[in-house]
Amino acid sequence: MADGGHDGLGLRERKKKQTAIKVWRTAADLFLEHGYDEVSVAQIAEAADVSKMTVFNYFKTKEDLLMGPMEEHVEDLARAIAERAPGASATDAARAMVLRKIADRDPSIGLSEEGNELALIQLIQRTPALARRALLWSVRGERAAAQVLTEETGDSLLSAVAAAQLSGVVGALMSDNHRRILADESPDAVAADAPERAQQAFALVEKGLGGFAVRA
Repeated sequence: MADGGHDGLGLRERKKKQTAIKVWRTAADLFLEHGYDEVSVAQIAEAADVSKMTVFNYFKTKEDLLMGPMEEHVEDLARAIAERAPGASATDAARAMVLRKIADRDPSIGLSEEGNELALIQLIQRTPALARRALLWSVRGERAAAQVLTEETGDSLLSAVAAAQLSGVVGALMSDNHRRILADESPDAVAADAPERAQQAFALVEKGLGGFAVRA
């Protein structure tokens, strides 16, 4: 969860955002230190020096305390497809989105300068409630992409097939970046050849999807 600078926000909005970031970082640190199930919202509030009510003003549930900010990326693929330029296919849009994320070292593609990023991913994977929510995100993101394509093409079946394949490529690339860094490859080395790996991955679906949903 980045600070995001001022982002054109007024003083009150900036203070609210700063408080939300402080609470999220406190929760993440406590979860990593003690485990998700062992930390209560009351403990997070005390450590962040805010009231329990303040915590719930920013995060509706305990799961949101860890995963809420990450959920902003659930419909990234759908947005990339919806906003693509004339002449661009759905595959073009997905590939451009991934290459842009790689260039930005975006955590949502498995690349980040934050030291606890992979630790948080591992925590999510080994905590059943969080793992279920992550799976639901994946389904939501895929369905959102399929809906965008269905609205354009009128073909719900082929749109679902395309969305599943493109979502699968994005997820596989993210997982591969995580796997390599966890295997002690340097993040810089992983980021350096991630664009080529992405090109190779999208090439596998290019022939089948390259002519599908080309915007007129």
